[in-house]
Amino acid sequence: MDALENIKSRQSYRAFKPDPLPREVIQEIIEAAGNSPTYMSTQPWEMAVVTGKRRDQLSEKLLELAKNNAPFSPDVPPPSSWPAELDQRKNDHGARRLKTIGVEREDEEGREALRLLNFEFYGAPCVIFLYMDGSLGEWSIFDMGLFTQTLLLAAHARGIGSVIQASVTHYAKEIKDFLNISGDKKLLVSIPMGYPAPEAVLNTYRSIKKKPEEFTTWYG
Repeated sequence: MDALENIKSRQSYRAFKPDPLPREVIQEIIEAAGNSPTYMSTQPWEMAVVTGKRRDQLSEKLLELAKNNAPFSPDVPPPSSWPAELDQRKNDHGARRLKTIGVEREDEEGREALRLLNFEFYGAPCVIFLYMDGSLGEWSIFDMGLFTQTLLLAAHARGIGSVIQASVTHYAKEIKDFLNISGDKKLLVSIPMGYPAPEAVLNTYRSIKKKPEEFTTWYG
């Protein structure tokens, strides 16, 4: 597919086949992401690729923390509030997603099961953690976003699905300890990757994107 089709057809997947990803394919995707633009060519990105037994052990550890509602330790705290328009969009998105996969808002047990799937990495055989030096600020986080998008698109071009997770990195300290990542690093996101399970109901939802006229002002 061409670049524009790759961008437009990419989606977030939350159910994967158990088939492992070939190491050489993961390496190819990472090399492509390394071509991302960056402020002053600083290239702040660092990553941990976790597969196999280590992936399973980490999932078990995180799942236990989540089930026990262990205190969060995120390196990048979630927003405490949103402007009204964005908050409405966020709430509508959540409601549509629950409806699509057949979980009622009042179904606390069903919603909790969905939450816990995060810590199983949705069954993906590979999970990538992105982090950077803790002294870095907004411009480097912007660069990490560019790298993340390129990584997802490169994976999609090879038929590999992915999803960006924030909730998993609520346990940033525990993840860094488990992976022997220095405590002075800032863990940003986790990204499960694998071959999508097309029949899974979790993969039927697509978010509604803003139309260009809603966010574009033309001059001249």
